[in-house]
Amino acid sequence: MSVQEVLVRMSQIQGAMTSSIGGGAVLPGGTTSTGASFDAVLGQQINGTQAISSVQGGTAGQRMVALAQQEIGVKEQPPGSNDSPRIKEYRAATAGSGVGPWCAYFTSWLAKSAGAPVGEQGQGFGSVDALYGWAQRTGRAVQNGPNVHPAAGDLIVWDEHIGLVESVDADGTVHTIEGNSSDQVIRRTHDAGSALGYVKVG
Repeated sequence: MSVQEVLVRMSQIQGAMTSSIGGGAVLPGGTTSTGASFDAVLGQQINGTQAISSVQGGTAGQRMVALAQQEIGVKEQPPGSNDSPRIKEYRAATAGSGVGPWCAYFTSWLAKSAGAPVGEQGQGFGSVDALYGWAQRTGRAVQNGPNVHPAAGDLIVWDEHIGLVESVDADGTVHTIEGNSSDQVIRRTHDAGSALGYVKVG
């Protein structure tokens, strides 16, 4: 992410936070943070640029969605490399992971940044299988089926790919934000029955 992109996003967040509901700031995606300030939403310096690292208020799932929305457009540099300065930050949220497919890095980073790290010791995961296996062991996995209704903030799992549910339509259509989809963080839309299952993080 370039410095110019970060500055534009900072400006967008500052504008969004000027509105309030019940004394709380309104964050992207409608998340409300009681008493949050612009400085509270912006995180620490990363690679010399200001980056969003935490969002206060709401559930862990709501914070993950708000964080993911700010990451849309992050791309591999160079394309096809599974790497970039920002993707390196996602990878740092996992224990001992090297450069490689990074969809699980992205969801691990979201969970950790939202205050609900995944893994027995909060170590994050470099693979979809490892993350879903942890979710199954700890009762957080929900196998997809006709009576399964995912919610915003759930992780959505396919065979060897994982993303974040941003919203769900009345007909069950699932809107996601996914890392390492077309080599970037991007929004996607899926039929309700397409996923293997879901993970309840918070």
